[in-house]
Amino acid sequence: MSMLGNLNRVKRIVKVLGMVNSDPNFVDQPKVINGFSDLMVEVFGDQGRHARAAVGMASLPRGQAVEIELVVEIYE
Repeated sequence: MSMLGNLNRVKRIVKVLGMVNSDPNFVDQPKVINGFSDLMVEVFGDQGRHARAAVGMASLPRGQAVEIELVVEIYE
């Protein structure tokens, strides 16, 4: 596996999974992840538009509020 090295190598953001550390009664996880999705579009334009899932988690490592997993297609 090699390092990306440069954001110019990003062809497109394919998929994002946003995990939000939240109370069982909290139901606005998608609103929390909207900020990340908006940032990807701001940075990459149309290539930043992506499929997405946002889920609530009972806890995340080290007490993190949010964890993001993403699939990125890159130019070789």
